[in-house]
Amino acid sequence: MDCTLSEGRKTQCWMIVVKAEPKHKIGPWCPRNVVDPITSGGMMFIKQQIVPIDGPFVKNAATFFSDPKWSLYDPKTGAIKVTDSKQACEMAARPDVAPQYNNYCVECLASYMGPDFHTRYLIPVQPEKAKSKQNPDGFSGYGVAFNGVKFDIAAPIGAILGAHTLAPVDACGGHVNPHVGYHYHAALGCSQAYPSAASHAAIVGVAIDGYLIYARENADGREPDDLDECRGHEFAGLGYHYHANLAAENDILHCLKGERGCALTGNQSQCDFSHRGPPGPPRR
Repeated sequence: MDCTLSEGRKTQCWMIVVKAEPKHKIGPWCPRNVVDPITSGGMMFIKQQIVPIDGPFVKNAATFFSDPKWSLYDPKTGAIKVTDSKQACEMAARPDVAPQYNNYCVECLASYMGPDFHTRYLIPVQPEKAKSKQNPDGFSGYGVAFNGVKFDIAAPIGAILGAHTLAPVDACGGHVNPHVGYHYHAALGCSQAYPSAASHAAIVGVAIDGYLIYARENADGREPDDLDECRGHEFAGLGYHYHANLAAENDILHCLKGERGCALTGNQSQCDFSHRGPPGPPRR
Protein backbone atom coordinates (compact mmCIF):
# COMPACT_ATOMS: atom_id res chain seq x y z
CA MET A 1 0.00 0.00 0.00
CA ASP A 2 1.03 3.65 -0.39
CA CYS A 3 2.98 5.15 2.49
CA THR A 4 4.98 8.26 3.35
CA LEU A 5 8.14 7.57 5.34
CA SER A 6 9.85 9.47 8.15
CA GLU A 7 11.75 11.87 5.87
CA GLY A 8 8.87 12.42 3.47
CA ARG A 9 9.60 9.84 0.77
CA LYS A 10 6.43 8.50 -0.83
CA THR A 11 6.72 4.82 -1.65
CA GLN A 12 5.10 1.41 -1.34
CA CYS A 13 5.01 -0.49 1.95
CA TRP A 14 4.27 -4.03 2.98
CA MET A 15 1.45 -4.24 5.51
CA ILE A 16 2.17 -6.85 8.20
CA VAL A 17 -0.68 -7.62 10.60
CA VAL A 18 0.48 -8.67 14.06
CA LYS A 19 -1.81 -10.24 16.66
CA ALA A 20 -1.57 -9.87 20.43
CA GLU A 21 -0.29 -13.41 21.06
CA PRO A 22 2.24 -15.51 19.11
CA LYS A 23 1.88 -19.20 18.32
CA HIS A 24 4.76 -20.22 20.57
CA LYS A 25 4.38 -20.72 24.32
CA ILE A 26 4.73 -17.53 26.34
CA GLY A 27 5.57 -16.93 30.00
CA PRO A 28 6.04 -17.56 32.82
CA TRP A 29 6.89 -14.12 34.17
CA CYS A 30 6.18 -13.58 37.86
CA PRO A 31 6.67 -16.25 40.55
CA ARG A 32 3.81 -16.46 43.07
CA ASN A 33 5.71 -17.23 46.26
CA VAL A 34 9.21 -16.52 47.55
CA VAL A 35 9.99 -20.25 47.53
CA ASP A 36 9.12 -20.69 43.83
CA PRO A 37 12.00 -21.90 41.59
CA ILE A 38 13.22 -20.20 38.41
CA THR A 39 10.90 -22.37 36.31
CA SER A 40 8.00 -20.33 37.74
CA GLY A 41 9.39 -16.94 36.72
CA GLY A 42 11.16 -15.07 33.96
CA MET A 43 14.15 -12.75 33.83
CA MET A 44 15.12 -9.10 33.57
CA PHE A 45 17.99 -7.21 32.00
CA ILE A 46 19.54 -5.23 34.86
CA LYS A 47 22.92 -3.49 34.74
CA GLN A 48 23.79 -5.34 31.51
CA GLN A 49 23.17 -8.68 33.17
CA ILE A 50 20.45 -11.29 32.71
CA VAL A 51 18.90 -11.66 36.17
CA PRO A 52 16.56 -14.63 36.87
CA ILE A 53 13.35 -13.53 38.61
CA ASP A 54 12.49 -16.43 40.91
CA GLY A 55 10.98 -16.50 44.39
CA PRO A 56 14.28 -16.13 46.27
CA PHE A 57 15.22 -13.12 44.13
CA VAL A 58 11.97 -11.39 45.06
CA LYS A 59 12.54 -12.21 48.74
CA ASN A 60 16.04 -10.75 48.63
CA ALA A 61 15.31 -7.78 46.34
CA ALA A 62 16.04 -5.24 49.08
CA THR A 63 19.51 -6.71 49.47
CA PHE A 64 20.12 -7.02 45.72
CA PHE A 65 19.22 -3.37 45.11
CA SER A 66 20.60 -2.09 48.45
CA ASP A 67 17.24 -0.43 49.06
CA PRO A 68 14.98 -1.34 52.03
CA LYS A 69 11.90 0.00 50.20
CA TRP A 70 11.74 -3.18 48.12
CA SER A 71 8.94 -5.33 49.56
CA LEU A 72 6.97 -7.30 46.98
CA TYR A 73 5.66 -10.09 49.21
CA ASP A 74 3.74 -10.89 52.36
CA PRO A 75 6.35 -11.74 55.02
CA LYS A 76 3.90 -14.09 56.77
CA THR A 77 2.86 -16.22 53.79
CA GLY A 78 5.57 -15.50 51.24
CA ALA A 79 2.92 -14.64 48.65
CA ILE A 80 4.22 -12.24 45.98
CA LYS A 81 2.14 -9.27 44.86
CA VAL A 82 1.40 -9.81 41.16
CA THR A 83 -0.92 -7.78 38.91
CA ASP A 84 -3.84 -10.10 38.23
CA SER A 85 -6.33 -8.12 36.12
CA LYS A 86 -6.48 -5.99 33.00
CA GLN A 87 -6.96 -2.85 35.09
CA ALA A 88 -3.96 -3.65 37.27
CA CYS A 89 -1.89 -4.32 34.16
CA GLU A 90 -2.88 -0.98 32.64
CA MET A 91 -2.05 0.89 35.85
CA ALA A 92 1.29 -0.83 36.43
CA ALA A 93 2.67 -1.44 32.93
CA ARG A 94 3.43 2.19 32.17
CA PRO A 95 6.47 4.40 32.83
CA ASP A 96 4.60 6.39 35.50
CA VAL A 97 3.48 3.41 37.58
CA ALA A 98 0.32 4.10 39.59
CA PRO A 99 1.34 4.50 43.27
CA GLN A 100 -0.86 1.63 44.43
CA TYR A 101 1.14 -0.74 42.23
CA ASN A 102 4.56 0.14 43.57
CA ASN A 103 6.21 -3.04 44.88
CA TYR A 104 4.43 -5.36 42.46
CA CYS A 105 5.62 -7.90 39.95
CA VAL A 106 3.94 -6.75 36.74
CA GLU A 107 2.40 -9.48 34.61
CA CYS A 108 -0.03 -8.82 31.75
CA LEU A 109 -1.85 -11.45 29.71
CA ALA A 110 -2.45 -11.42 25.96
CA SER A 111 -6.06 -12.38 26.62
CA TYR A 112 -6.64 -8.87 28.00
CA MET A 113 -6.36 -7.56 24.43
CA GLY A 114 -9.29 -9.59 23.09
CA PRO A 115 -9.33 -11.95 20.08
CA ASP A 116 -9.67 -9.19 17.46
CA PHE A 117 -6.80 -6.96 18.56
CA HIS A 118 -4.07 -6.41 15.99
CA THR A 119 -1.43 -3.91 14.98
CA ARG A 120 -0.54 -3.17 11.36
CA TYR A 121 3.10 -2.45 10.55
CA LEU A 122 3.85 -0.53 7.35
CA ILE A 123 7.39 -1.38 6.21
CA PRO A 124 8.93 -0.03 2.97
CA VAL A 125 9.35 -2.62 0.22
CA GLN A 126 12.52 -0.88 -0.95
CA PRO A 127 14.55 0.47 1.99
CA GLU A 128 16.57 3.62 1.51
CA LYS A 129 19.17 5.24 3.75
CA ALA A 130 17.89 8.26 5.64
CA LYS A 131 19.74 11.60 5.68
CA SER A 132 20.49 11.07 9.37
CA LYS A 133 20.12 8.18 11.80
CA GLN A 134 16.55 7.46 12.88
CA ASN A 135 15.44 6.83 16.44
CA PRO A 136 12.51 4.41 16.65
CA ASP A 137 9.38 5.57 18.41
CA GLY A 138 7.86 3.66 21.29
CA PHE A 139 4.91 2.43 19.25
CA SER A 140 6.51 1.24 16.01
CA GLY A 141 9.60 -0.22 17.68
CA TYR A 142 12.48 -1.68 15.69
CA GLY A 143 10.51 -4.02 13.46
CA VAL A 144 8.88 -7.44 13.30
CA ALA A 145 10.23 -10.97 13.75
CA PHE A 146 9.28 -13.57 11.14
CA ASN A 147 6.76 -15.13 13.53
CA GLY A 148 4.80 -11.88 13.72
CA VAL A 149 6.12 -10.58 17.05
CA LYS A 150 7.20 -6.96 17.43
CA PHE A 151 10.89 -6.25 18.08
CA ASP A 152 10.43 -3.49 20.63
CA ILE A 153 12.67 -0.69 21.83
CA ALA A 154 14.54 -1.00 25.13
CA ALA A 155 12.37 -1.61 28.19
CA PRO A 156 12.37 1.45 30.51
CA ILE A 157 14.28 -0.34 33.26
CA GLY A 158 14.94 2.87 35.20
CA ALA A 159 11.23 3.68 35.47
CA ILE A 160 10.36 0.07 36.32
CA LEU A 161 12.89 -0.27 39.11
CA GLY A 162 12.29 3.30 40.27
CA ALA A 163 8.74 2.28 41.23
CA HIS A 164 10.06 -0.83 43.01
CA THR A 165 8.39 -3.01 40.42
CA LEU A 166 9.59 -5.97 38.38
CA ALA A 167 8.53 -6.56 34.76
CA PRO A 168 10.10 -9.87 33.72
CA VAL A 169 10.38 -11.20 30.19
CA ASP A 170 10.14 -14.91 29.44
CA ALA A 171 12.76 -17.23 27.97
CA CYS A 172 12.05 -15.78 24.52
CA GLY A 173 12.75 -12.25 25.73
CA GLY A 174 9.09 -11.24 25.55
CA HIS A 175 6.19 -10.09 27.67
CA VAL A 176 2.81 -8.40 27.20
CA ASN A 177 1.72 -4.80 27.55
CA PRO A 178 -1.82 -3.42 27.06
CA HIS A 179 -0.86 -1.41 23.96
CA VAL A 180 0.70 -3.92 21.54
CA GLY A 181 0.31 -7.30 23.24
CA TYR A 182 3.22 -9.72 23.33
CA HIS A 183 6.54 -8.28 22.11
CA TYR A 184 10.26 -9.02 22.28
CA HIS A 185 12.95 -7.01 24.08
CA ALA A 186 15.60 -9.45 22.87
CA ALA A 187 16.15 -11.80 19.94
CA LEU A 188 16.62 -15.18 21.60
CA GLY A 189 15.85 -17.57 18.77
CA CYS A 190 12.14 -18.20 19.32
CA SER A 191 11.10 -16.98 15.88
CA GLN A 192 11.66 -18.53 12.48
CA ALA A 193 15.13 -17.91 11.07
CA TYR A 194 16.27 -18.22 7.48
CA PRO A 195 19.82 -18.97 6.27
CA SER A 196 21.76 -16.35 4.36
CA ALA A 197 25.37 -16.64 3.12
CA ALA A 198 27.17 -19.74 4.35
CA SER A 199 29.44 -17.80 6.70
CA HIS A 200 26.86 -15.29 7.87
CA ALA A 201 24.12 -15.19 10.49
CA ALA A 202 20.54 -16.29 9.91
CA ILE A 203 17.85 -13.72 9.10
CA VAL A 204 15.33 -13.32 11.96
CA GLY A 205 13.12 -10.38 10.98
CA VAL A 206 12.69 -7.10 9.17
CA ALA A 207 13.23 -3.62 10.60
CA ILE A 208 10.62 -0.87 10.39
CA ASP A 209 12.83 0.83 7.77
CA GLY A 210 12.81 -2.25 5.50
CA TYR A 211 16.35 -3.50 6.16
CA LEU A 212 16.65 -7.11 7.34
CA ILE A 213 17.57 -8.06 10.90
CA TYR A 214 20.02 -10.95 11.28
CA ALA A 215 20.89 -12.96 14.37
CA ARG A 216 23.71 -11.60 16.51
CA GLU A 217 26.33 -14.22 15.69
CA ASN A 218 27.67 -15.47 12.37
CA ALA A 219 28.17 -19.17 11.61
CA ASP A 220 31.53 -19.08 13.44
CA GLY A 221 29.81 -18.03 16.69
CA ARG A 222 31.18 -14.50 16.55
CA GLU A 223 29.54 -11.12 16.22
CA PRO A 224 30.66 -9.14 13.14
CA ASP A 225 33.39 -6.67 14.08
CA ASP A 226 32.41 -3.90 11.68
CA LEU A 227 28.92 -2.98 12.93
CA ASP A 228 28.00 0.71 12.89
CA GLU A 229 26.25 2.75 15.59
CA CYS A 230 22.89 1.14 14.74
CA ARG A 231 24.36 -2.42 14.66
CA GLY A 232 24.30 -2.58 10.88
CA HIS A 233 26.86 -3.17 8.14
CA GLU A 234 27.31 -3.92 4.46
CA PHE A 235 28.19 -7.49 3.49
CA ALA A 236 29.07 -8.76 0.03
CA GLY A 237 25.99 -10.10 -1.71
CA LEU A 238 23.69 -9.27 1.21
CA GLY A 239 23.72 -5.47 1.17
CA TYR A 240 23.10 -3.40 4.27
CA HIS A 241 21.43 -5.13 7.23
CA TYR A 242 21.39 -5.23 11.05
CA HIS A 243 22.54 -7.79 13.62
CA ALA A 244 20.49 -8.17 16.82
CA ASN A 245 22.17 -7.17 20.05
CA LEU A 246 23.18 -9.22 23.07
CA ALA A 247 20.05 -9.78 25.19
CA ALA A 248 21.55 -8.32 28.37
CA GLU A 249 22.01 -4.97 26.61
CA ASN A 250 18.20 -4.47 26.62
CA ASP A 251 18.22 -2.90 23.14
CA ILE A 252 17.80 -5.13 20.08
CA LEU A 253 19.28 -2.41 17.86
CA HIS A 254 20.62 1.05 18.76
CA CYS A 255 18.98 3.11 16.01
CA LEU A 256 17.86 2.84 12.38
CA LYS A 257 19.66 3.89 9.22
CA GLY A 258 16.73 3.92 6.81
CA GLU A 259 13.60 6.02 6.50
CA ARG A 260 11.05 4.50 8.85
CA GLY A 261 7.62 3.14 8.17
CA CYS A 262 5.15 3.06 11.04
CA ALA A 263 2.54 1.10 12.98
CA LEU A 264 -1.22 1.62 12.79
CA THR A 265 -4.06 0.64 15.10
CA GLY A 266 -7.80 1.15 15.19
CA ASN A 267 -9.21 3.10 12.27
CA GLN A 268 -5.90 4.60 11.14
CA SER A 269 -5.48 3.97 7.43
CA GLN A 270 -2.39 5.88 6.32
CA CYS A 271 1.27 5.74 7.17
CA ASP A 272 2.06 9.40 6.61
CA PHE A 273 4.60 11.09 8.85
CA SER A 274 3.56 14.52 7.59
CA HIS A 275 0.38 14.11 9.66
CA ARG A 276 1.82 12.27 12.65
CA GLY A 277 2.59 13.86 15.99
CA PRO A 278 5.73 13.28 18.04
CA PRO A 279 6.52 9.75 19.22
CA GLY A 280 4.48 8.56 22.17
CA PRO A 281 5.89 7.67 25.58
CA PRO A 282 7.97 4.52 25.94
CA ARG A 283 6.04 1.31 26.59
CA ARG A 284 7.07 -1.69 28.60
